[in-house]
Amino acid sequence: MQIYAGIDAGSRTIKIVLMDADRRVVASSLRDQGVEVVALTEELLDELLERAGLERSDLKRTVATGYARGAITSADTTITEITCHAAGVLRQAPHTRTIVEIGGQDSKVIHLDDSGHVRDFAMNDRCAAGTGRFLEMVADKLEVPLDALGELAAGSTSPSAISSMCVVFAETEIIGLLAAGEQRANLVAGVQRAIISRVAAMIGANARRPIIFTGGVAMVPGMDRALADSLNAEVQVAEAPQMTGALGAAILADR
Repeated sequence: MQIYAGIDAGSRTIKIVLMDADRRVVASSLRDQGVEVVALTEELLDELLERAGLERSDLKRTVATGYARGAITSADTTITEITCHAAGVLRQAPHTRTIVEIGGQDSKVIHLDDSGHVRDFAMNDRCAAGTGRFLEMVADKLEVPLDALGELAAGSTSPSAISSMCVVFAETEIIGLLAAGEQRANLVAGVQRAIISRVAAMIGANARRPIIFTGGVAMVPGMDRALADSLNAEVQVAEAPQMTGALGAAILADR
């Protein structure tokens, strides 16, 4: 059997997709990133192969993408996250024209032309204030699960104004607001608005539809609604949004 592997070695998690010659996904999984990125990736790959009843010899080609793609020595080649996310999203939603990807440490906006090719992109990888790390910090400070933030934000009556552009200063700002008696719901809604406003600025005023939301933050309840409200447009969450980069890498391995 000929198997194509896509490895997305992201800043927070490692994702792997195995695909057969008919472009059917035969196995996929993810695990938290760590210091030993190569060892963790190889372990996850071996687990997936065993689960699917496959051997290393069944791997015809492997493509690595993501933050740590250059460290994956078992990959045959590397391809940028922009290209891989586009390929993965188009597999699920062929008419996509704008992709919004918010991960643990960065965020991206990818604009596609009418043929599905990448026309332009914008990326924020310098500040965690527009990423999942920001939400994780807020959940930690409020002592609530990450997936409970959306329900909290839904009860907001007046979202807090989070003015700091740096997650470190924003953390101090949030601690101050809590000490002043600000409601948790308003804080979460304010953080959601702050994250989305940064991403919306990258998207611009003329984002073409359909708009697909992917990355780990797309799985946090309420973030899709906040993005849709900010853009005044329908936003669709990708299927398995954390896996689109690895999926795209596996697709591109078979080219």
